[in-house]
Amino acid sequence: MSPASAGKRKASRRSAPSTPLFSRLPSVPVLIGVAALSVSAGGAISAADPGQLTGDLDSNTVTAASAFAGATDAGLLSRGATVSRAARRTPVTAADPELVAEAEARARQRNTALEAYAEKAAQQSIKLEKNQWVLPVDGYRITATFGMSSGLWSSSHTGLDFAAPSGTPIHAVAGGVVTSTGYDGAYGNKTVITLEDGTEIWYCHQTSYLVNTGDSVAPGEVIGSIGSTGNVTGPHLHLEVRPDPDTPIDPYTALVSHDVQP
Repeated sequence: MSPASAGKRKASRRSAPSTPLFSRLPSVPVLIGVAALSVSAGGAISAADPGQLTGDLDSNTVTAASAFAGATDAGLLSRGATVSRAARRTPVTAADPELVAEAEARARQRNTALEAYAEKAAQQSIKLEKNQWVLPVDGYRITATFGMSSGLWSSSHTGLDFAAPSGTPIHAVAGGVVTSTGYDGAYGNKTVITLEDGTEIWYCHQTSYLVNTGDSVAPGEVIGSIGSTGNVTGPHLHLEVRPDPDTPIDPYTALVSHDVQP
């Protein structure tokens, strides 16, 4: 062997690699970068295909993310759940025709019930108005009360006297039907109005009549005027209240019980 050949072999041995086999692998920063790109790529795929993300995640991907990117399984699953909820949203659709029809039917039933209630309330209001009592005379003074005794009467006084100038209008105390008009001895010119419950109201000593038998009158309606007919000492209205024709009661008490203060 020549010296030249020996020199070539020595040089060949010196040029052989002296680094370990693992130095040929990528460095740790490079591997981290690759792992990050892998996670990013996985996220992009999940966003493009939400249904895939809700399935089982590849265990290698989770391991790589945990080892190199610091991510956790819970973080990946949470992200996947968020995207999945958005993907499951459904568009608003028109109302079900059957539900609309049912709602309209209920509304009609409610309106019908309200109309019936309003009608009953109106009827009750008319009834209350018809039965409302009022004072029979304006600008009066009481000169005799129920139960008084005097030589002017054959027995105790059976009514309530409202003194006022002759011709003063007399108003119906309550609504009812005129059952008689005419002259009646000591009572003079008298009008009798019978209420719905059968109670009779007598208006005595009138100078004129403005209603006839059979007429229906409302509370406050003018039925005649004050006079001095019959057994009197001056113009006044003698008012009597009789639950039945033969039984007079105190008109003052009857008026007060119907919220009228003489």
